[in-house]
Amino acid sequence: MSSSGHGAVDARTGYCAATKSFLSLRGPLPLPPADVPLTFPAFALSLLPSPLPAHPALLDAATGEAVSYPAFLSQVRALVGALRSRVVPLGRGDVAFVLAPARLDVPVLYFALLAVGAVVSPANPALTAGEVSRLVCLSGASFAFAVSSTAGKLPAGLPTTLLDSPHFRSLLHSDHGENQSAPLDAGAVCQSATATVLYSSGTTGRVKAAAVPHRSFIVRAAGLRALHLQGKSRKANERTLIGAPMFHTMGFFFTLNGLAQGITTVVMTEAAARAGLRGMLEAAQRWEVTEIMAAPPVVLGMTKERCRLTSLLRVICGGAPLPRSAAEQFPRRFPQVDLCMGYGATEAGGISLMIDRDECSRIGSSGRISHNVEAKIVDIVTGEPLSIGQKGELWVRGPSIMTGYLGDDEANAASFDSEGWLKTGDLCYIDQDGFLFVVDRLKELIKYKAYQVAPAELELVLQSLPEIVDAAVMPYPHEEAGEIPMALVVRQPGSKVTEAQVMEHVAKQVTPYKKVRKVLFVDSIPRSPAGKILRRQLKDHMQSCIVSRL
Repeated sequence: MSSSGHGAVDARTGYCAATKSFLSLRGPLPLPPADVPLTFPAFALSLLPSPLPAHPALLDAATGEAVSYPAFLSQVRALVGALRSRVVPLGRGDVAFVLAPARLDVPVLYFALLAVGAVVSPANPALTAGEVSRLVCLSGASFAFAVSSTAGKLPAGLPTTLLDSPHFRSLLHSDHGENQSAPLDAGAVCQSATATVLYSSGTTGRVKAAAVPHRSFIVRAAGLRALHLQGKSRKANERTLIGAPMFHTMGFFFTLNGLAQGITTVVMTEAAARAGLRGMLEAAQRWEVTEIMAAPPVVLGMTKERCRLTSLLRVICGGAPLPRSAAEQFPRRFPQVDLCMGYGATEAGGISLMIDRDECSRIGSSGRISHNVEAKIVDIVTGEPLSIGQKGELWVRGPSIMTGYLGDDEANAASFDSEGWLKTGDLCYIDQDGFLFVVDRLKELIKYKAYQVAPAELELVLQSLPEIVDAAVMPYPHEEAGEIPMALVVRQPGSKVTEAQVMEHVAKQVTPYKKVRKVLFVDSIPRSPAGKILRRQLKDHMQSCIVSRL
C-alpha cells in the first residue's frame, strides 16, 4: 500500500516510515475540490436522494411531533429568505450566538445560518449570565437566538430573536421573496470560511473559541457517507437518537450529519431530556431507534437499567473515556448491539471511530483513524516522532481541524506546530493493527461526563472566597461521571468554613457540570517559584491526605 507524497504505507497499521506518521486505513475519500465555494448545507443537500426520503427528518422524542424532509427544507429556505432580505440582520461572516435547549427548529436555524455564510455559535443554555457574556465577547457575536427562559442571560443590547415567539415561527413559513426551489448556496462562501465557533478549554486554562470551517463538516459527513455506501454503517430507514446536546460538538455535528445522510434524527427535546437516562431509553424503545449517540455515563447506565431495545443496532460513544468494566459488560447485556467507541475533539473533529463488529471487539481502543486524518505520536520529552506501539502525545493533521482559536495567538502557537499539526494533549499509542488507544491526558482538563472542566477557572472562583487562602482543583475518579472536580483548599487561620459552604460558593457562580463535588482541606498547595501549581506533586499529596483520613 502506498500514498502519494508519503511513500510506502504499512497496510496493517497505516504507518509511513518516511514521514513517521500514521495514515487512515479507511481508503481514499472522494471530496469536492477544496477551492470550490461550498457551504455545508449545500453539500448536505447534494447527498439527499430525489425524491426526498418519505420518513421524517426530525422527530420529537417527547411528543412524537415530526418534521418531514420537504417541510424541513421548506423551513430552511424560508429562513434563508429572511436572512438574505435582512428581515433578520445577519449575513456572511456575522456571528449568531445560539442559547437554546434542543428543539425541532434548532437544526433549521443551524442550516439556514450556515447556508448564507453566517457563523453559528451555540452555547450551553445552563450557563450563568457571566459565563454567557464572556462567550459572546469571545465569539464577537452581533446577534443572538434564545428562548424565553434563557434570553435574560444575554448581555444587554445584544439584538435577539426568541425561538419560542410567534415572530420566529412566522419566519419559518414566509418566503420573503425566496424561491422555494432555489439552491441553498449562493455560491460565494468558501469551504475555508468559518462555519461555527465552538467553545473548548483546549489544552489548558480558560474557555477558548474554536473556529471550525465548512470544510471540516463536509469532510466528516463525506466520510460517514462513504461508510454507508460500503455497507459498513447504515441500513435503510434508520433512526438515530442524539444523546448529546445540540450545542456540544458531538451533538452539533451528528445533528447536521443525520440530515445530510437522509435518516430520521430523534431529538431529545427539553421535555424529553428532563426524564434523564430512563427517559432516553424509553424514547429509544418507543421510537424504535437503531442508533444512539451517547456519552460514557449513558453507556454505563444502559448496562444497569432494565430495558429492551429490540431495534437498536449501534451505540456510538465518545466525549470521555469509558470504564473498561462497562465496555466489557455492554456486549453481554446487548449482544445484538455494536458499541462503537470514537475519539475526537472540538478542535479536531472526529479522529477515530469503530465501524463494525470486529473493530468493536477491541476493548479499550477508540477505533481506527478516520478518513483524511493523519496522526503522529510524539515523544513528550524529546519531541521526536514515534512508531507502532510506542506511547506519546497524539498530534493530528487534516481538513477536519479547526482554523484556530479566535483572538488567541498564544493558544494557537501552543496548539499548532509550524507544519500544521494540532497537539491534542493526550497520551496515546497505535497498535499493530492500526487501533488507537488513549492512555492518559497530558492536559489538565477534568472530564466530567462528556464535559470539559478547566481547573484554572474553578480555582479563580474558589480563591474569590475570603475564607480561602489558596486552592487547587484536581480530578477525582468517579464510576458514573468518569471524573469529578475535587477542590484542595487552604483555609484562612481560624476559619471554620465547611465543605458544604465551599461547594455552595462555587455552585452559585458556575454552570452545574462545573460544580466542585468534593473538598479536601490541606495545609498548603505546592507551587513552582513562578507560582504555577505543581499538579503532579499535588496529586501525590492529595492521595496521601485521603489515605491518612481513611
